[in-house]
Amino acid sequence: MNKIRTRFAPSPTGPMHIGGVRTALFNYLFARKNKGAFVLRIEDTDKERSRPEWEMQILESLEWFGLKWDEGPIISDQQKINLGNHSISYIGDYAPYRQSERTGIYKKYLQELLDKGQAYFCFCTKEEIEAQKQYMMSIGEPPVYQGKCRNLPKEKIEEFIKQKRKSVIRFRTPESLKISFNDLIRGKIEFDSSVLGDFVIAKDLDNPLYNFSCAVDDGEMKISHVIRGEDHISNTPKQILLIRALGLEEPEYAHLPLILSSEKRKLSKREGNTSVTEYIEQGYLPEALLNFIALLGWNPGTDKEIFSLSELIGVFSLNKIQKSGAVFNQEKLDWLNGVYLRKKNTNELTLLCLPYFEKAGFIEKISLDCYRIKETGEEVSLQWLEKVVSLYQERLKKLSEIVELTDYFFKKDLDYPKDLLPWKDMSVKEVVESLKTCLRVVSAVDDFKASNLQEALFKEAEKTGNRGNLLWPLRVSLTGKKSSAGPMEIAEVLGKEKTIERIKKAIEKNE
Repeated sequence: MNKIRTRFAPSPTGPMHIGGVRTALFNYLFARKNKGAFVLRIEDTDKERSRPEWEMQILESLEWFGLKWDEGPIISDQQKINLGNHSISYIGDYAPYRQSERTGIYKKYLQELLDKGQAYFCFCTKEEIEAQKQYMMSIGEPPVYQGKCRNLPKEKIEEFIKQKRKSVIRFRTPESLKISFNDLIRGKIEFDSSVLGDFVIAKDLDNPLYNFSCAVDDGEMKISHVIRGEDHISNTPKQILLIRALGLEEPEYAHLPLILSSEKRKLSKREGNTSVTEYIEQGYLPEALLNFIALLGWNPGTDKEIFSLSELIGVFSLNKIQKSGAVFNQEKLDWLNGVYLRKKNTNELTLLCLPYFEKAGFIEKISLDCYRIKETGEEVSLQWLEKVVSLYQERLKKLSEIVELTDYFFKKDLDYPKDLLPWKDMSVKEVVESLKTCLRVVSAVDDFKASNLQEALFKEAEKTGNRGNLLWPLRVSLTGKKSSAGPMEIAEVLGKEKTIERIKKAIEKNE
């Protein structure tokens, strides 16, 4: 097998999560690094749980991250609207790339195994199987199938089939066989065939199960490397046996470490086990999230932490993936996202923030460069919104935070307790005096810029030697918040009229 061919084979039974993205990313990086092909295959054999909307979310998530597949489904915009339309076209020589459309291929291989005696029909009932399982466990043996139907005569099989007895198809696992493979991350892994037993590979000829369809597809699609989570290690010996029995070429395997919470437990929704869609809604950038995911279990061997996708391709290798679990660090993700947000120019960042302003009901679009503040009816320009956003670019960790940080710019009246106005131990009288001083000073500034306001206010503060007594009440009167950007910068964006109006209202609160 000369050409490197990797695959990402998700099941559309729920939203795509971080673990799935990491699997896709590592397969993508390995393929790109080795000038190979990255294949997307949809494993939708679970007919009851598979949904078109989850499949669409998988494809759209990969597109959002910029992980372009070389072979797999191609979905038009119209099909995105009509999720029930499964007439999806494909790119690649091994189509179809959806397992539900490959039934004929699986049927051919199942029949081949049956004809060669490497698989057989099993007519044991669920009750019989369960009783057998309990017995094996009670004597300390692996709860594997003991082969009651393994050697049924052909005539008996035909009779049972004619009687329409319920059955499954089992693989005839070779006895006393050591199944070993070289895991490219973990080294040699070995299984004894006695712990596998004759495992089920299909419900019937038209309904193959996961291990069988996966083995057939990996062989048929000439997959050279199967890179997936360590929870699949137990599936690997079964798939190896099936691939060998079918005479298909065996891929190499690499099993990625689990992603753990900060407490070294399985991820919860609160910590990392969030769908990609939720990360998008929260305002994480694809390049930041991808950078973070790349570092979950992989280490470049240097102190470098910021990587573009092209840089990751250049330095990625399987031998730098760790064996132990990778800890999901939310603080690191937020920090990384903040780094990428600060790299954006103000216009780019503002355009990314606009949907959050609109969803919060702050603004509505009037024209290309004009918006209306809903609460006040005031019309503002995109340039004004850029000034609002620029005040918090250094503080943002995710785009959704812009709403809470800047809401005071879009309100007619601020609702805050008056006891927020005093700096430290200021009395009510001192607060009023400070605000009146601010009112006098800012009213006298004609060129209403932050630098001019700062010069005038600092000059006034020098008289008392206490900037906090002057600037804290001013900032609270403008924002209604305990913490915010600097009062002079805020005043410049608000404008002279609004600044004066808010200071007056703060004075009224205390009189």
